[in-house]
Amino acid sequence: MLLHIPQVLTKPQVKEIRQIIDHADWADGVITAGSQSAKAKNNTQLPEDSDDCKKARTIVLHALATNDLFLTGALPKRIYPPLFNRYAGQKNAFGNHIDNSVRTHAATGRHVRTDVSCTLFLSEPEDYDGGELVIEDTYGSQKIKFAAGDMVLYPSSSVHRVEPVTRGARIACFFWTESMVRADEQRRLLYDLDMSIIELRKAHGDTDEAIRLTGVYHNLLRMWADV
Repeated sequence: MLLHIPQVLTKPQVKEIRQIIDHADWADGVITAGSQSAKAKNNTQLPEDSDDCKKARTIVLHALATNDLFLTGALPKRIYPPLFNRYAGQKNAFGNHIDNSVRTHAATGRHVRTDVSCTLFLSEPEDYDGGELVIEDTYGSQKIKFAAGDMVLYPSSSVHRVEPVTRGARIACFFWTESMVRADEQRRLLYDLDMSIIELRKAHGDTDEAIRLTGVYHNLLRMWADV
């Protein structure tokens, strides 16, 4: 499932994060790349244990905790601490790759299975040329370039890349989520069912039918969830 989640961050929150990270000390993005993706990765990244990264990460995590679309779409069990990257100048692209299946946080040794990948845009589309996130999966090839504050959520098993940035700078937050429901097709069914229940309740209230469908949702989640 590929899901566009608008306005995860407000414009003031985007501005606050950019004020923190724009003048930070960026490192070569290869620091978090696996053996295959290291050959394709050509960007810069905030060191994950830096004070600037920690400050910006806190803002993102607070926003995610109250975002219903993210919680419904990802069904998060664990979130790898959000990171920040920059594509500009000679460090401007990331070729085709698949994210590592498991990420291990260096500071805590905590493992996170990467079921869902997320990119949260921090640059406006008109501020840079190129830089599209291209995701290839069973739904075809999708080119993603959202407004600052918007996020895309997609299966970590997808082949994806970032096209070369030829003008300006593409700055984003990225992270991975281990879901309570491992299978993408099951998460998709639960998401579609939940969205339909919400629309039915808006249109008709808590009818007997809406209550039964809500029960179906929770029984499926009970059957599939690993907590």
